[in-house]
Amino acid sequence: MKNLVILIGNAGSAPEIKTFDDGGKIARFNLATSESFTNATGDKIERTEWHTIVVKGKLAEVVEKYVEKGKKYYVEGKITTRKYLNSNSEEQYITEIIAREIKFL
Repeated sequence: MKNLVILIGNAGSAPEIKTFDDGGKIARFNLATSESFTNATGDKIERTEWHTIVVKGKLAEVVEKYVEKGKKYYVEGKITTRKYLNSNSEEQYITEIIAREIKFL
């Protein structure tokens, strides 16, 4: 079995960077992917999906320097879902793409 995600889209935000005490970094940014199609009545429909991209290590340093809102990127990685408690102690879920490769298009 393989957990592989490939996305091509536009960055919807500048990356948020978190730096740890040991100097390691994590970068997060949103990526928008869009598709368009014609429905049964002939109307053109465009659908946009938003993905949270998480980047670790040396690649996070590259993302910090070069990823810009609105620019197009190729992202390859794996999809993960994690659970956390919100401020009301309610369970929440978040789905993220853990990037292994990013190409600037």
